[in-house]
Amino acid sequence: MTKNIYKGKIVTLNVDTVTLPNGVTVDLEIVRHPGASAMVPIKDDGTVVLIRQFRHAAGGFIYEIPAGKLYQGEDPKTCAARELEEEIGYRAGKLELLSSIFTAPGFTDEVIHIYNATGLTKTEQKLDRDEVLDIVEMPLQEAIAMIQDGRIRDAKSMVGLQSVFIRSGNR
Repeated sequence: MTKNIYKGKIVTLNVDTVTLPNGVTVDLEIVRHPGASAMVPIKDDGTVVLIRQFRHAAGGFIYEIPAGKLYQGEDPKTCAARELEEEIGYRAGKLELLSSIFTAPGFTDEVIHIYNATGLTKTEQKLDRDEVLDIVEMPLQEAIAMIQDGRIRDAKSMVGLQSVFIRSGNR
């Protein structure tokens, strides 16, 4: 049984009554989210393009890879291409799926599809009015160092950057 508590612009909060595999019946608060796509944009010279975005829930500005919410029924790769151009003003010649991750499966069904974006062509940034961000370019190795020293704490960004780093033959 599902009881809807809240339906917002982005998320829905339900209380689901479920019987667990051990036979115990419990009420679980579940945040339903349409999912998202994120991308690790790598320029031909190996530079990664990140964003430094204001995130109220995180208490201020954080470093991230570009990402955005899926529209209902939208293909994740299409979303990745759209968000790449909107947030940082680039088109990718190639989008390769790195991973699809659950963000916090203890309370949400959100899945983020993470792509490696290469063959970048400069276009024009098209930010939404609620997006406050700066574009930050750096060598991939520097972004990895920012994960190691705690300056990058965003999970999707950590997974994406480390996946690209490992695939490039670094360890």
